Amino acid sequence: MAVLLENVTNYVWHAFAALQLDKCGSVQKSKLKVLTANIGTLLDIHGVEKGLDHYRSTPNLNFDHFKYYLQREVFSSLADKIPLPELREYETKIAEACWFVCQKKYLDQEKRIFSDESVLRIFRIFCLLAELIQDANSVTYQVLLHPSEASYVAQTLANSLGCIWDEEDFIDLGMSIGAFRLAPFIAVLESRCLVGIKDEDAITEAVTDLYQTFVDDVIKKGFLYKKGYIFSTMKEYWFVLRPSELSFYKSRSEKERCGSLTIEAGSKVEPKAGYKILLQTPERTFELGASDHMTRLQWISALQLAADHSATYQTYQRMQASKRRLQRQGRSQEILRARAQLQLERSARKAAEGQAKELEAVVLEESKRLTELEQIRSNLEKLLEEETQAKRDEEIVRALQARVLAEEWEKREELEKLQVEQRMLLEEEREKRIEYEEVQHKKELELKAAQDRLDQLDRERRSLDDALKLAVDKIQLSEERREILESRLLEVAPSLRDREGDRIRRARSFVPSTKEKPILLEVRAATLRRPLKH
Repeated sequence: MAVLLENVTNYVWHAFAALQLDKCGSVQKSKLKVLTANIGTLLDIHGVEKGLDHYRSTPNLNFDHFKYYLQREVFSSLADKIPLPELREYETKIAEACWFVCQKKYLDQEKRIFSDESVLRIFRIFCLLAELIQDANSVTYQVLLHPSEASYVAQTLANSLGCIWDEEDFIDLGMSIGAFRLAPFIAVLESRCLVGIKDEDAITEAVTDLYQTFVDDVIKKGFLYKKGYIFSTMKEYWFVLRPSELSFYKSRSEKERCGSLTIEAGSKVEPKAGYKILLQTPERTFELGASDHMTRLQWISALQLAADHSATYQTYQRMQASKRRLQRQGRSQEILRARAQLQLERSARKAAEGQAKELEAVVLEESKRLTELEQIRSNLEKLLEEETQAKRDEEIVRALQARVLAEEWEKREELEKLQVEQRMLLEEEREKRIEYEEVQHKKELELKAAQDRLDQLDRERRSLDDALKLAVDKIQLSEERREILESRLLEVAPSLRDREGDRIRRARSFVPSTKEKPILLEVRAATLRRPLKH
């Protein structure tokens, strides 16, 4: 109950401030009834607004009175210890209800870069990190964000968008403004963190990551491998780690949730070979896998951090903000103590100065002598330093000479080795050259002999071609003569033609060689020249 009221106080103050008509710091009960009824409905408590009519006799209530009424009549009905998921759900619902009341003041501004959803998320981050501070000599309050917290949020947003972060400029701005209210904080984020960024999707995604880190208590996100329940295969999922659970999705869009692993105070995280992680919970042991050693170490640290904060009844980021607030308060107290100590020292110094004036005359003479002695001592120290420096310089020079000499000897030895190797290579090259020249001479002789043989064969081929041509011409002439004689013979004696035809056919059936054809032709011609017998 107390934790939830503490978490939503800043949201309620913004809604309360939006209902104010003047700067007196009070709101009419009729307006507060609507806000109280909405908060009660979200907490499943009905009729809590009816007691406002009988609460105090004034028609208006300031924030102290209204907060006390909420504590006694609304939040007292809840359990003292609420689980973190339920606490986060209640806080989200109340924040949205309060934002509905006060959003007009922040969404009607001109030239606004952030979308409505992004402004709502920045509103929640602001209320989570800001402090409710009472004005001096007044009953009114202000929700203010410390410059260091504003710088942390702005730097995170700028780095996620890839913008250049000017820390000195923001420090100067924080010193001039002081603590930030919500509207100036949104304006500073737009002017300092969105320089040159025109992609609305990128801005929305960066604000979403910021919202998940601060409001949703997301400690770490990334890809891991998980061993299945039934099959022992490792499958890759997108994991989102919070102090109380480790959720895993099919993709980094986080739209399809596959399940979650409950992390309790007794959970243990141990490394395993092969970039694997063992998450031991009281129920069972889960086996996870990373892609490399660095990723595994980061996840082990994050899982152990989640296990350490899983038993608390407050969100992780609120606890961190409280620690930073306590550290700032401690530093402020140290500064106050230092200032008081400085004031005491100033008073003591003034008293000492009064006493010093009385002894000034005595000290003056001693100071002169001391000045002379100091001058003599300084001269001696200078001489001693010069002598010492000279000795050091001499040692350095000697060391350098020795080093140069050693390097020269090493280079000389290397040069000699290189010369010996070069001579050996020259000898080998000379021997190879002689062998190559001998082989080349031998090949030239063989080439010349082959060329002579080729020329001889070419001459022989030409002579044979001439002889073959002459023989072919003779054969052709013989064939022509034979045909002429056959035609004459057929004209002279038809009977002889038949007989000679048989003889010719028999002669043609015999295929003589090229050398025998001229002889057969001459025989046939002699036969034809014989006189015919009548």
